[in-house]
Amino acid sequence: MHVSWNDAWAFCRFAGKRLPDETEWEIAARGGLEGSRFPWGDALTPGGRHMCNIWQGHFPVENTGADGHLGTAPAGSFPPNGYGLYNMAGNVWEWTGSDWAEATPDLKAMRGGSYLCHASYCNRYRVSARTANMVQATSSHLGFRCAADIAEIGP
Repeated sequence: MHVSWNDAWAFCRFAGKRLPDETEWEIAARGGLEGSRFPWGDALTPGGRHMCNIWQGHFPVENTGADGHLGTAPAGSFPPNGYGLYNMAGNVWEWTGSDWAEATPDLKAMRGGSYLCHASYCNRYRVSARTANMVQATSSHLGFRCAADIAEIGP
């Protein structure tokens, strides 16, 4: 959290990795479920169970924390998706290595939504949703994860 795109990119390079592009991010977020709204299926709360950390209650006045978290949630707070990845929806937006649009290299795509997303406001915790931010921007609900090519991961 509180990491700009520039710093996320630099960290990934330092670690011998990179930021995932939007296509890679979406494939990873889907966890093998083609066409589903969320990494776990189509219901936001299957069987009444919260599967991600998003705003619960009347936005922006009251967050009830019904999902167990008023701010960010630790990794592993919700079940992983079909690829074993945690928090692919909600919690914090994630930088990607993709430009938002062809002629805007200082505006990068973000995916996944955050704990501040609510159906009445942005509803961007859906796997297909996207938004953007400037490369120098940081916030309490913006983070990243590194990606690597399979050949780089090894056995």
